[in-house]
Amino acid sequence: MHKFSTVARIALPRLLLTAFIGFLLIFNSACSLFGTHKKVQVPQLLPLSNANRSRLIEEVNRLTAVHSMHGKIDIEFEDTSFASVGIAEKYRQVDGTVTLQRPGKIYLIIQFTFVDIAQMASDGEHFAVAVLKGDDKYKRFVKGTNSAVYPKLATDGIGATSKDDKQKEKQTVSALSNLRPQHLTDALLPKPIDLSDGLIYAQSEFFQEEADTRSTSKKGTRVLRGYYLLEEMTTAKDNESRLLRRFWFDRTSSNGVRLARLQTYDDRGLLVTDVSYFDDKPFGTNTTASLPARIEITRPQDQYKLKITYQDPTSVELNKEYRPEAFVLENKWQLPEVDLDAQNKKTTANR
Repeated sequence: MHKFSTVARIALPRLLLTAFIGFLLIFNSACSLFGTHKKVQVPQLLPLSNANRSRLIEEVNRLTAVHSMHGKIDIEFEDTSFASVGIAEKYRQVDGTVTLQRPGKIYLIIQFTFVDIAQMASDGEHFAVAVLKGDDKYKRFVKGTNSAVYPKLATDGIGATSKDDKQKEKQTVSALSNLRPQHLTDALLPKPIDLSDGLIYAQSEFFQEEADTRSTSKKGTRVLRGYYLLEEMTTAKDNESRLLRRFWFDRTSSNGVRLARLQTYDDRGLLVTDVSYFDDKPFGTNTTASLPARIEITRPQDQYKLKITYQDPTSVELNKEYRPEAFVLENKWQLPEVDLDAQNKKTTANR
């Protein structure tokens, strides 16, 4: 009996201690579940401006009021978008001189360390690209029609990961050969909205979580930015309408609304071009306008992306009238010619 009482006196405190520890564990778990020990940042909704459809169309046409432009630009190629054609590291950022004029005219000279890499032009209907850099077997003069769709030009070894300079040069030449000058024209001088053209325009809103790019924000801060979407569609035919363009308007701009993005689509509804506009600045000397100083162009189907930044917006010439021959590129270098229209006809005939 005495032995049993001794065991009980020893076991009881242990039992109470075990029960107390269990209670603490349960209490701690409950605090973890229902207590607030870690602050979770909720993206701040930025102040929004309101606008109707007429105001959005007015903003688009304000940017399209520029008839022509001529100035110096920086062109930066994105490695990720050029992965399949292996753009070389040493050609990622190049200088350019661009001349643009409506409708759809462009002449662009691309240089690296003051040496011409390529020249390209379009008169609004046809285009030409002269690749001037590299060994003779890689130089070429490519020409075709703006409205046509062509398969990607290729050279042996495209997609290789070799770091050999000659291989990089060949891959770079192939990438430049597949650039189309009219893609730049549509992005830098977008077409205006004409309500008399019989198209349909629908307005909606969209909210997107993004990094806070304001100068006063802390690193890593996220915000919720509001957009208006304006969709341009064909009129309904056989109970079917087709999306042509989608305009994105930033509603958090200090000026109310700002055209921030422009997407265009093909006959199948696939995304053809995705253009983003940044950093509005005053352009021009005598004639002036507030325009985006940085433009990012993505062509998902052509597998390339590039950034264009105007070096000095205030020195850009605006609304000067250029003669038609200013947008004609001749093969004065006697380069081997690649006629894409002739290749398409030959392929069709063989089929």
